[in-house]
Amino acid sequence: MTLEIEQLTKQFQDFKAVNGLSFKADSGEIFGLIGQNGAGKTTTFRMILNLITPTDGIIRWDGRSVHALDRDMIGYLPEERGLYPKMPVREQLLFFGRLRGKGRSEIMKEADYWLERFGLTDKTKALTETLSKGNQQKVQLIASLIHKPSLLILDEPFSGLDPVNAGLLKEAILDLKNKGATIIFSSHRMDHVEELCDHLCLLKRGESLFTGSIHDLKAQFGKISLTVRGPFTVENLSELPGVVSVTKNKEMFRLLLSREEAARDIFKAVTRGEFIERFSLDYLSLEEIFKRKVGGEHV
Repeated sequence: MTLEIEQLTKQFQDFKAVNGLSFKADSGEIFGLIGQNGAGKTTTFRMILNLITPTDGIIRWDGRSVHALDRDMIGYLPEERGLYPKMPVREQLLFFGRLRGKGRSEIMKEADYWLERFGLTDKTKALTETLSKGNQQKVQLIASLIHKPSLLILDEPFSGLDPVNAGLLKEAILDLKNKGATIIFSSHRMDHVEELCDHLCLLKRGESLFTGSIHDLKAQFGKISLTVRGPFTVENLSELPGVVSVTKNKEMFRLLLSREEAARDIFKAVTRGEFIERFSLDYLSLEEIFKRKVGGEHV
């Protein structure tokens, strides 16, 4: 099943939060919606959830208006969390599951599975307010997926998680993807977006700057990130034709090139009579591209 957004627009008096946004996310896909604060991501999520009404545009799920379907098919992890601090963890999950129309036994089975998977079996009777921020985040995630939604919207899901718990969450998200869920994912951590997402939409001030695969986005800039290791200095590498900048990190030199084709001449220059331990040409990272496209920075 596919989520389709066509020319989606939301106007708040004189402010246009989302302007003519279009994208498509398929079943078994993780789609990234990224942008700076205020770019229109949360407004878009709220229109998909029918929490606010679009000024214009169409939102379809499997060819039908998403708002005409059973809302229990959607799971939502908001950036601003919504747990009840005085409620025990297991009761909290039962409460959210029952709100989604699921029976007690079904919810408890799912809750026990996820609590064990996330290492929370000893916290089932604990009040939510007594949990660490990371554990609260895991409970919030379980609450968003305990009813087995077909469409899952995750807004900053890794907030507050250490690397171990972030890894557990990544595994869970990928499992849901492999089971056929359509997942819309937003994060300011571009490394997470790059690792998890198949396609993305890059937003700036409510408008799409790019929609498509991460590979296609990177290909716009070419392979202009060159890493070398050998008997060099920043000064002599900076003098090579086509080199825009050179930075050194321990024994590695990172060269930013003006164009991909410059790498061939640089290779000839640095290997002439010298032993070179590493010469690696690659695309810019998604974080660097994000800064260029959204922030206007030259990195």
